[in-house]
Amino acid sequence: MIFARAPQRGAVKRRLAREIGAGPAHEFYARTSRDLVRRLGRDRRWRLILAVTPDRLAKGARFWGRGRKFQRMAQGPGDLGRRLGRVIRGIAPGPVVIIGSDAPGVAPAHVDRAFKALAAHEAVFGPAADGGYWLIGLARKRFPDPSLAMQLFKGVRWSTAHALDDTRANLPPGAEAPPLVILEDVDDAASWRRFRASAAGPAP
Repeated sequence: MIFARAPQRGAVKRRLAREIGAGPAHEFYARTSRDLVRRLGRDRRWRLILAVTPDRLAKGARFWGRGRKFQRMAQGPGDLGRRLGRVIRGIAPGPVVIIGSDAPGVAPAHVDRAFKALAAHEAVFGPAADGGYWLIGLARKRFPDPSLAMQLFKGVRWSTAHALDDTRANLPPGAEAPPLVILEDVDDAASWRRFRASAAGPAP
């Protein structure tokens, strides 16, 4: 599952837009989110679901292309934790890997590693350089109670350096797999410049 915001000009990457301008920030997010959907959506090892905000734009093909064979759903209201918990409870049983759309370096190999980690653990994270995380995976086997999805995100201080630690603190002991690689969210001009200067793009 990819959590994404519909790439409307002025509604995405506002912090980045303040530093580099609304046009370049919108163009960056529209391109990288579209590339991410295409990169992960064509892999046959999993079924892609695109969870979109705002809700009214969840079903349209305007932003990510027509005819793509993946499910779209609305994230619903509330903070990120409530939205994550809601969509996790609303999909079919089995392991789920959720990634954000702010880390353009996410590749199919990362998702594959996450699913493999869930064979032996209840949860796995892809840590972000800023203290958050670009991926969370849940096996949904050991703790099948649907309420776990909401409890997992209770009290998490989103958009801070504490987000990952807060989420980890809600897990039972021994539930977490070794973390995946650290990737960088592109949220400001400095990270945007580092991404542009990187010689190696996302792995195929």
